[in-house]
Amino acid sequence: MRNKEAGARHHRLIYLLSVAQRRLQRCMAARPESEVTPAQAGLLFILGKQDGVLIGEAGAALDLGPAGISGLVDRTAAAKLIERRADREDGRAWRIWLTPKGRSALAQAKASAAEVNAALTEGFTAAEIDIVARWLMSIQDKFPRGADE
Repeated sequence: MRNKEAGARHHRLIYLLSVAQRRLQRCMAARPESEVTPAQAGLLFILGKQDGVLIGEAGAALDLGPAGISGLVDRTAAAKLIERRADREDGRAWRIWLTPKGRSALAQAKASAAEVNAALTEGFTAAEIDIVARWLMSIQDKFPRGADE
């Protein structure tokens, strides 16, 4: 359903989303306690929920293609935050696991994310944030991965 209301305002949503994303990424990367990039933090969050996922599953969860997740895994493994292990049932597949250093970085990333989320939601009611979250999630449905590839 499109917003065809006669008085609908032009909010420049594409521009606003783009600027917000860049500023948020810069803010997260510049935090002095941050030992990981925002992308690495995303990977650590996934492994914090389910350690030992297949690399492809992690890529899908992060909305990354094979090249993107491969590079992210390479950089995160080089930082000794994760390790790759061959899958026991399929020797061609690789699973990724948190290292002790990765668990520590995950705890810090969770604390940092909680602070940033608090700043993001400041001044808004829970109902307003629910609407924003629903709208952002709807973008994934309206523009599914692979539709533009």
